[in-house]
Amino acid sequence: MNREIILGLNILLGLTLLSFSSKKAVPVEAVVNVNGIRTTKGNLIIQIYRDELSYENEQPYKQLIFKKNEIESGSTTVKFSIESGVYGFTLVDDENANGRIDKNFIGVPKEGFGFSNFFMEKLKKPKFGQFQINVNKTKNIGIKVKYI
Repeated sequence: MNREIILGLNILLGLTLLSFSSKKAVPVEAVVNVNGIRTTKGNLIIQIYRDELSYENEQPYKQLIFKKNEIESGSTTVKFSIESGVYGFTLVDDENANGRIDKNFIGVPKEGFGFSNFFMEKLKKPKFGQFQINVNKTKNIGIKVKYI
C-alpha cells in the first residue's frame, strides 16, 4: 500500500513540475505600420508565415483582412493579437477586394505588396529569413507597400 501511495505522489509531483516547466506561448499585441498605400479602395491582406517552407508553398499560418477606411496620407496602423514567436509578414494591397493579388499575363503584380521590415528593391522574391521578425522582442512591424 505504501508503495502505491509513493508511486502516486511521484507521478503527481512529476506532472506538476512538467506543467510549470513547459513554455507556454504568450499572446502579444502586434502593431503593423503600413505606408505607401496609393488608394483607399479595397482591403489590406496580411499573411503570417512561420517558416520558409510555408512561405514558399504560400500556406500562411494566419491571414488577416483589414478595411482601408482609416488611411491618412497613404499610411495606416493595424493591430492584432498573436502568440509570441518568429514570423514573416506579407501584405497585399487588395484594391479590388477579391481576396488575392492580381497579376498581369507574365506574373507581375498589378496591386501593391510588401514584407515585414523589408523593402523589395529588385524584382526578386525575398527569402523568409530576410523579412522574419521575432515578435517576442519586436511588436512594432513596418511594411512599406511597393507597386510595379
